[in-house]
Amino acid sequence: MTLVALTGAIELGLIFALIAMGIFVSYRILGIADLTVEGSFTAGAAVSAVFIVAGRPFIGIIMAVLVGAASGLCSAFLQTKMRVQPILAGILTMTALYSVSLGIMGGRPNIHLLLDDTLFDIFGRFFENRGTIRMLLPLFFASLTGLTLSVFFHTRLGLAIRATGDNEAMVRASSINSNITKSVGLAIGNAVTALSGGLIAQYQGFADINMGFGMVVVALASLFVGETLFGRRSVVWNICAVSVGAVIYRIILALALSFRLNPANLRAVSALIVAVAISYPAIKDRWIMLRLRYKHKKSQKSGGHNA
Repeated sequence: MTLVALTGAIELGLIFALIAMGIFVSYRILGIADLTVEGSFTAGAAVSAVFIVAGRPFIGIIMAVLVGAASGLCSAFLQTKMRVQPILAGILTMTALYSVSLGIMGGRPNIHLLLDDTLFDIFGRFFENRGTIRMLLPLFFASLTGLTLSVFFHTRLGLAIRATGDNEAMVRASSINSNITKSVGLAIGNAVTALSGGLIAQYQGFADINMGFGMVVVALASLFVGETLFGRRSVVWNICAVSVGAVIYRIILALALSFRLNPANLRAVSALIVAVAISYPAIKDRWIMLRLRYKHKKSQKSGGHNA
């Protein structure tokens, strides 16, 4: 793998660290398998692209976050008020967001931004090497988002959201409205995901209506890789772990491509990474059990020979 490929993998990993944080909020903190992220990622990219064309890339990032938060609230409404199952609510919201994103993009399936100034172009003018900002800007957004989430989940509202994910019945018994905490949590998770989409559109120089396809697998791969390598401890530790996991995941894919893997098979590789990461505890236990059996049989044989 070349240095250019490694650098590109790290840059993309820092951007996808945002969607990993978003899925961490919904999946780990709230305990909800939220499929809305595929739609909110695309919506964030679409909004960001439209504002870039209008000459407002800064506003595009802000609006992407707001659209993502609104997407999370829609999914939360279906779950809390309409009593729709979380997975089905995510599918319904994700499906609706496809049409919303297409409408935002003016009915076009993609928008090219090669002739428009993005945040990378604007801040890149302050550096002799334009490639520097392609690393620093994603690092800035990932660090700021991680710090903000770490602080927020130690506030009263953040602790209430964490408690809702741990034991919703206890939260209700404590006179806390769990519908509100769920809604806020899903809004935050999808806002961070949409931020990732908005930033990736500015990084790649285009927005496509299908760019959110498979983002749930990407986010879960980053999540499980980080947790498998670094474990689960505190919220701050877990946020850092999933962020680093996103970078490692992108490096793994870059390595796969360096061995001339067909890009069409990357989704299968992602699914395999998730499957291995999820199964790691079971694989580890099975390995320990096999070692113990081997040692036991070996000790029995040595005991028999001594006799």
